[in-house]
Amino acid sequence: MKKIDLITGFLGAGKTSFIRKYAEYLISQGQKICILENDFGAINIDRVLLKELEEKGCDIEMVIGGDGYEAHRRRFKTKLIAMGMKDYDRILIEPSGVFDADEFFDVLYEEPLDQWYSIGSVITIVDAGLDENLSHQSEYMLASQAADAGIIVFSKSEGKSAEDIRKVLSHVNSSLARFNCKREIKERNTLAKPWSELDEADFRKIIRAEYVHSDMMKLPLDRQNEYSSVFYFDIEIPQSEIEGRVRSVLMSAECGNVIRVKGFVKTADGFIEVNADRHEIKTASVNTERACLIIIGEKLVQSEIDKLIK
Repeated sequence: MKKIDLITGFLGAGKTSFIRKYAEYLISQGQKICILENDFGAINIDRVLLKELEEKGCDIEMVIGGDGYEAHRRRFKTKLIAMGMKDYDRILIEPSGVFDADEFFDVLYEEPLDQWYSIGSVITIVDAGLDENLSHQSEYMLASQAADAGIIVFSKSEGKSAEDIRKVLSHVNSSLARFNCKREIKERNTLAKPWSELDEADFRKIIRAEYVHSDMMKLPLDRQNEYSSVFYFDIEIPQSEIEGRVRSVLMSAECGNVIRVKGFVKTADGFIEVNADRHEIKTASVNTERACLIIIGEKLVQSEIDKLIK
């Protein structure tokens, strides 16, 4: 049976960056792998960011949504059926940052997928600088993704002390308790070190982490009214103004609760990749063919975002 890993994490936690490292390790071990980008949104920027892995022999597939959860779920299952016919050793699934992990288990337990796939590890990426003041819905998403994790891998841990990491883990466990999950994640089920320093032992720990299927309170997730995205195609901004405009959107209450800004912006000298949250704004030159910037958050007000981004 093919192994299938789920890599979860809230918006901006660093799932795509982790998958790059993890996939490169698996390829170096001679495994044939495929990454399935399973995004509820209508457009998937992360596939572009992972494109370099294709040159190393990794296949990248995509399931996109935009027309409702049930239609998206049917496409997800159909894609897995098609992939079951290929000779992959391992499949890595990267869902959106507002994905409920129970959806993954529900689909994998259905026929014929339960005969073709075995669940490997559920890996949850948690930002070591996690915001202490998350909304109720975001706390729920954090808990639902961590509840089944075989391992918590902390991102952006550079400069963080052991006590900083323990505080974030305590926050995760408080979120679990808040939604009636009896599980408490122990430090031994975590990995906190700069990803540039991950070694053979670390990757073996991740591969062997498996998962813990935990019960917790279930809340309805209104993706349309709670979490939403605003897209800007072919947007051109002077390079000197990119960080200022992105920061203003992230910090403006009038725009809604903006959690993440990512994508590509056109400048006079080429294209710039943007990857930003309230803690950090990263920009870098990128080789792409089209500009597309995505604003992701809760209860977004596009008219206000337009004023700042345009």
